Amino acid sequence: MNDLVQRALANNLDVAAARERMLAARTLYRHSNDKYLPSLKGDTNQVIEPDASASYFIAGFDALWEIPFFGALKSNRRLATGELDSAQAQLQSTDVTLVAEVARCWIELRSAQEQVRLLAAVRDADREKLQLLQVRANLKLISPTDVTAGEAELARADVALADPERVINANAQQLAVLLGQAEPDSSWLVPGTQPQLGNWQLTSAPADMLRARPEIASAEADVLRAAGEAGLSRADIFPHIGLGSSLDWSLNIAHNHHIRSSEGIFSVGPVVDMPLFEWGSRVAQEHSKNHELKAAVYAYRQAVLQGVAEAETSMGDLQILHEREAAAQQAAQSLDDNTVALQKRSKLGLSSTLDVQDMLIQQQQAQLELVSARTERDLAYVSLYKALGGAPVQTPDVSADYDAPALNARNNVKKSVD
Repeated sequence: MNDLVQRALANNLDVAAARERMLAARTLYRHSNDKYLPSLKGDTNQVIEPDASASYFIAGFDALWEIPFFGALKSNRRLATGELDSAQAQLQSTDVTLVAEVARCWIELRSAQEQVRLLAAVRDADREKLQLLQVRANLKLISPTDVTAGEAELARADVALADPERVINANAQQLAVLLGQAEPDSSWLVPGTQPQLGNWQLTSAPADMLRARPEIASAEADVLRAAGEAGLSRADIFPHIGLGSSLDWSLNIAHNHHIRSSEGIFSVGPVVDMPLFEWGSRVAQEHSKNHELKAAVYAYRQAVLQGVAEAETSMGDLQILHEREAAAQQAAQSLDDNTVALQKRSKLGLSSTLDVQDMLIQQQQAQLELVSARTERDLAYVSLYKALGGAPVQTPDVSADYDAPALNARNNVKKSVD
């Protein structure tokens, strides 16, 4: 499973797309404050008089530096940070979903293969039982209806094999898609051991683990982004103050071909952009952004509550399914012991071979219930992994047939909201 997870993270196309979007956001973040740096623009222009008696060629430079007063620089940084955090949360969400899907497909595939093995054993036992019933019917020891019932049981056993075989094929194809390849590996279709979680438990979810949820990280990024937009809208209410300068030269193309200092104009001074007639609309824009900020905060709080609820539900389900698996295992062990005892009695002539076949069928049915319980508990762990957002789980002495770190995603976003 670890190998499949690593291959999926390296080759999955959705992850690759999310990674590129994150890199795009990171590139813009590095230059988010560039608009507050001094700018220099050079241009040339040829001005022709209407009477065509004079033609001027003008070359010059314009420089402008807007000073980010009234919290504009801080708000702009918040906005850029929110954009970057949102892209990182999206990448984290894609990683978590991918890892969970790979684990789910692998668990269901191996569990279905185990079900095929057990259902095949049930079918073989039903076939052997039918032969015994036919012998008894020939000896007039049972009625023909008993033989018909045995034939129906064998037919049902054949039908039952179709469902897990379909699950195997579907999950193998889905694994290939998740790993970014055209077809499944042939090794996946070779029956193997069913994944088993073991005695892993989690009694409480620390806040840092819940905070790694992509939904919470995304909501946190939305708050930061909304705070930046609210701050910029507030700064727009006040005058924009900066320093500007201009240097232009003009050349009369018709009369001379040299630029003299007397034909140059230089200016420098403060630049003030003050809203007058649109001041009301800017104030309304600030109020609107403040409401959007409050909405983002409410959405963040809702995301936290939802995350806590899902984590608590997943932990409860995991504990309940652990108890169910233990009960199913105990029932299967009891039937195993009864089967061994009945086989010994049959060898001593104290019980019939038909009783042994019935017990073998019950034994395989109990094993099927154990496989189902084990699968549901494994999938509950995957659900808990998603509920915690792929947060690393630190537990001492973890006993498991597949490693818990295989379900740990790589990029946990932990940003503080100012």
